[in-house]
Amino acid sequence: MRFQTPLIPAVLIRRYKRFLADVRLPDGQDVTAHCPNPGSMMGMAAPGLRVWLEPNDDPKKKLKYGLRLVEVNGVLISVDTGAANRVLRAALETGKVAGLQGYDRVFPEQKYGTGSRIDFLLQGGGRRDTYVEVKSVTLSRHPGLAEFPDSVTARGTKHLGELARMVAQGHRAVLIYLVQRTDCTRVAVAADIDPTYAAAFLTAQAAGVEILCLSCAISAESITVDRALPYETAGL
Repeated sequence: MRFQTPLIPAVLIRRYKRFLADVRLPDGQDVTAHCPNPGSMMGMAAPGLRVWLEPNDDPKKKLKYGLRLVEVNGVLISVDTGAANRVLRAALETGKVAGLQGYDRVFPEQKYGTGSRIDFLLQGGGRRDTYVEVKSVTLSRHPGLAEFPDSVTARGTKHLGELARMVAQGHRAVLIYLVQRTDCTRVAVAADIDPTYAAAFLTAQAAGVEILCLSCAISAESITVDRALPYETAGL
């Protein structure tokens, strides 16, 4: 996935009201940018961090900048949770995700379960329908370890139950943790942050939900799927 407009550097002043961030541009001007991340952004919201903005000239948008990347100790982290779906869709459509190749059709945002939407429904190729849920992972509290979630997520817990029900109905279900930072080599569930989610993860895995972790290559020009990562369940 390439950014539509070249990113420009800035300095984070503060992030507030979940979706807003005040930043300082290279010319010294202070502006407010849209922050496309409703999560806690643990470790990524400290004043003074270098950030990367995507400018826009859309007259319908109130804010002329969108926060896309945060740089922490030289590590680029994508803070745009919506980017995860765009990155994965490009990888699915070009056959770049091992184990999810050979399908004829990739349908995004399909209704399923009880009032839910699956991120991707894969069909065709003589295979079972495959339901793919994507989670953007940006938290890292220990060197090399990416963790999800970074806050309590009732929605994420619900999704695990929905995926397990798809398996019970004879379909294939895959949960993908897309690590949108460049310094991690393994993934784990942050059970101390959300024990309910951790329990639901184990239940879903036992029910046959497949777990896939992928890293990303990130630059100021693009974000792409890089390689598969191992996940750990030792702490669950």
